[in-house]
Amino acid sequence: MIPQLVTVGLRRSDGRRRRLYVPVLPVALLLAPLLLLVVVAALVACLVLRVGPVGVLRGAGGLLWALPGTRFEIEQGRTALLVSIR
Repeated sequence: MIPQLVTVGLRRSDGRRRRLYVPVLPVALLLAPLLLLVVVAALVACLVLRVGPVGVLRGAGGLLWALPGTRFEIEQGRTALLVSIR
């Protein structure tokens, strides 16, 4: 299942919290023109590194499939960042 929503939470050093919800589909549609450049760059990298493009696609698909349910936190001092992918 492709991720649908990314939640980013930030706790500032003064104790205030801010939460940002990022829907994946609209962001992906906005970035779609750049996707062509990324695909061309990936194909060139596959040719230079002599790696099969099918294996790269399979690996990227597996990574994308595993993203939903992922959470990670970064804390430094009194500031914290939480990213949750649903």
